[in-house]
Amino acid sequence: MAIKNKLELEELLEELKSFKGRATELISVLIPAGYDVNAVQRQLEAEKSTAKNIKSTSTRKNVGDALDKIVRHLKTLKQTPINGLAIYCGNVSMVEGQDNLQMWDIEPPQALKVRIYRCDKEFILEPLESMLEVSEVFGLLVMDRKEATIGVLEGKKIEVLQHLTSGIPSKVRAGGQSSQRFHRITEGLTKDFYKRIADEMKNNFFEKPKLKGILVGGPIPTKDEFLDNEYLMTPLQVKVIGRKDIGNTDESGLKDLVEASQDILANQEIIHEKKLLEKFFTTLGEKPDFVKYKEEGIKKALQYGAVDTLILSKNLDKPLMKELKQLANNINSNIEVVSTETTEGEQFEKLSGMGALLRFKV
Repeated sequence: MAIKNKLELEELLEELKSFKGRATELISVLIPAGYDVNAVQRQLEAEKSTAKNIKSTSTRKNVGDALDKIVRHLKTLKQTPINGLAIYCGNVSMVEGQDNLQMWDIEPPQALKVRIYRCDKEFILEPLESMLEVSEVFGLLVMDRKEATIGVLEGKKIEVLQHLTSGIPSKVRAGGQSSQRFHRITEGLTKDFYKRIADEMKNNFFEKPKLKGILVGGPIPTKDEFLDNEYLMTPLQVKVIGRKDIGNTDESGLKDLVEASQDILANQEIIHEKKLLEKFFTTLGEKPDFVKYKEEGIKKALQYGAVDTLILSKNLDKPLMKELKQLANNINSNIEVVSTETTEGEQFEKLSGMGALLRFKV
């Protein structure tokens, strides 16, 4: 099965973690991207001979059956999938003496870099679990002369790191020399504020190895004044990959900045999720006959083969989620699992936590 995103992978890993073998009879086979699948097949054929020496009758049988099942599957493959392949197989029955031989073949969302064959009491999941870690981080800054908010975008989560205020007074009514003096004072306070912002950006991002880029938003003159005068130290200045005109400079401004930066963040998970759910809600409003969001309607559409994309909230009841996924797989529907980290994801969960975009009306 091809895993499209981290939420799907996380769900699958939770299932695999729940299985415990009575002996070292659960088999994990991890094949790195680009590795010869036929070489792995030959290795496992040899392991079948070794398994015959296992003293315990039940363990010998379970290991042999699992190896047979894996080898048969590998023979159907012409080559290793582009990101590699992880295969987990074994008797996962909770009742002693009963057989429940199951196999999972997983095409991960990122390239596997390790080769593993192991029989153990648990499946070896660490290489896949490492893919759940956020690999790219974006620094966020929204600012004007009055306040600034520093945040971070990690995956689908926007987090506020710091909020700063300048204390610069707004206006002065006095004219002449007083006005000029006030202007000099405010300009000095502004420069001091910009330096404070730059210092806090350094404290938050300078030693962040996963930092891919920095997005800066604010009114047209302010953010440009800050960036063009290079208040940021050079290693961070070169990380600035976008500047956007944003009115708000508080926490909501960070969300506005991410929204305005879709062109830059096009390949990020948060943008994919937002666009998918925007399509769902737009279709629901404009073409309601091509959307289902109640369990009965979704199941009927799946039975008729009408579902193009099945969308499920990660907080949906797990047995129901599993059932709907199985029905969707039977008709080759796209399956998308969405978070509640975005506004759209939260709204979707409150609606029902499940939805379907249809190929045709049912």
